Amino acid sequence: MARVRLSVAERREELLRAAIEQIEARGVAAVRIADVASALGVSNALVLYHFSTKEKLVAAAFTYAAEGDLAHLRKLLGRRTSAARRLRAAVRWYAPTGQAKGWRLWIEGWAVALREPALRDVTKALDRQWKAAIAEVIAEGVAAGEFRCPDPAAAALRLTALLDGLAVQLTSYPGAVPRARAQEWVDEALERELGLREQQ
Repeated sequence: MARVRLSVAERREELLRAAIEQIEARGVAAVRIADVASALGVSNALVLYHFSTKEKLVAAAFTYAAEGDLAHLRKLLGRRTSAARRLRAAVRWYAPTGQAKGWRLWIEGWAVALREPALRDVTKALDRQWKAAIAEVIAEGVAAGEFRCPDPAAAALRLTALLDGLAVQLTSYPGAVPRARAQEWVDEALERELGLREQQ
């Protein structure tokens, strides 16, 4: 069966989606250009034409995944509702007990970023944007009188650190922390960081 001819942008997106799937299945270290090409039934040369090296393909795949995650975060935080509802929706989606996919991908990315500057830049930029978005909605809640939080940026850092740590536990060591318990910890951290307990 003949393959449909794709535009350059469509082909790149198809290659990036395939790369993400292969990284999640095999890990960054083990994945090869040939794995991505084989998954799509295309030649290695086609993948290399678009990305030139495995390192560039991997960095582009993580950038693509990050942009998707950030777009979803912005959608959740951009809703016309209270800061509390927006923040809870974002945290519940992002938490390893929520509907966010790709924790295995990000754990792989963090590990490889220790040695790969290009990937470190991608993961660092995503981390910075996540924290900034969370801090912004916390600050909005403080301004509206919904929250009591003297330092929204520090609260965002603590919340995301908890979520990232739980994601490692739940993804790497299934059963180490029951999902219901992890969700309780996330809810308790939100209440503590936002001064909600004192207001009740």
